[in-house]
Amino acid sequence: MALDNNKVAIRENSLLARLGAIRLREKRMALTFGSTIHLYNVSKEKFLHSSSWVCHELKHVEQYKRMGFWKFLWKYLAYSAKYGYHNNPLEIEAREAECDTGLLAKYSIDGRTNETTTA
Repeated sequence: MALDNNKVAIRENSLLARLGAIRLREKRMALTFGSTIHLYNVSKEKFLHSSSWVCHELKHVEQYKRMGFWKFLWKYLAYSAKYGYHNNPLEIEAREAECDTGLLAKYSIDGRTNETTTA
């Protein structure tokens, strides 16, 4: 699965994100799969108004692009099994990127840039 561009899609009411929310016992969830951010129990508009959350998920998009789709998935699952979700090095990297507003300028989400996203 190639991730050739900087376009990111959002899928609301995603079953994939719902399963993640159940697994992590969270009320709402954003889960990135390739260049698509899957949302559960949060609207696209509300998600886009949280720059830290958007940057976190965009860092995952960047990780997919850097490693390749299948390698990222393998590493993510292996790290989660070994270290747990919160200590997964890919999650730590994403949390550290939550203030990286350069990610907002780099990616186009659903055909628009995120320059108006606020904290």
